[in-house]
Amino acid sequence: MTRIVRREEIEAALPGVDLLAAMERAFVAWSSGRAVVPPVGEMLFSRPPGEVHLKYGYVHGEPYYVVKVASGFYQNPAQGLPSSNGLMLLFSQATGELVSVLLDEGLLTDQRTAAAGAVAAKYFAPAEVARIGVIGTGMQAELQLRHLLPVTGCREVLVWGRGAAQCDALRQRLADTDYRIDLAASPAEVARVCQLVVTTTPATRPLLDAVAPGTHVTAVGSDTAEKQELGPGLLAAADVVAVDSRAQAASRGEVFRAVSAGALDMASVIELGEVIDGSRPGRTHAGQITVVDLTGVATQDIAIATAIYRSVSHAD
Repeated sequence: MTRIVRREEIEAALPGVDLLAAMERAFVAWSSGRAVVPPVGEMLFSRPPGEVHLKYGYVHGEPYYVVKVASGFYQNPAQGLPSSNGLMLLFSQATGELVSVLLDEGLLTDQRTAAAGAVAAKYFAPAEVARIGVIGTGMQAELQLRHLLPVTGCREVLVWGRGAAQCDALRQRLADTDYRIDLAASPAEVARVCQLVVTTTPATRPLLDAVAPGTHVTAVGSDTAEKQELGPGLLAAADVVAVDSRAQAASRGEVFRAVSAGALDMASVIELGEVIDGSRPGRTHAGQITVVDLTGVATQDIAIATAIYRSVSHAD
């Protein structure tokens, strides 16, 4: 019988799942060639602005395959609604049986994206981080900071967003942490004084054009061909540029935009899974500029859906 798992059960199960380790395994599964992941399905809307992504795939030797529908409608908060929604479908690889419907309302996509940001920081952030910079003030900005808590001891944060009210709301949502959050006047200020920068917006024009030597940037907002948070010159100046999937980076995200502009050669881009499994080096000295461009790969969805299903099933 198909197991229906609602958001409340998923929220209760999440604290018991090691998401950072799950994302590490997901990236290695992709980069080692053990995963089958078709191209992303996508629908883009203009009135109101929004998008729906379909991601699906399987890993050889694992019991399930996953089909995910995830949406983002960015005017929803003005109506008191979350911008994200969606669900994940877990099927048996052996029989095609629908094992579980995870009615997560976009929560698992948000969580696996934030955990991926923590993985990127684990392998690429400089050893000494005096201040974390965050571009954006929404749910992903909050979750990125929460998932960074065990990865870095830095608790000084500089945030740039659409306004002071949004930044203050982010500060209030993180009041249960020991972060000390200040408001930046511009993205350039964030780039100037922060050694670990995370960009989390749906911007379609670059917000950051340069960073100081020794800075790591994790870009998670640009997951379509139209979005862009980083100027091509920033990627051109980087000593190391990594992606979750080179196949996806050929058609979406920061690397796609930089390659299209002639500022970056795809042949120089490495995958995060290659760094995790030790086959490629990540950051090799403190003065490097590093960029990790995350567009979200289906192996992440497979990993988190499987982990949650096992957790709720074990709890029965």
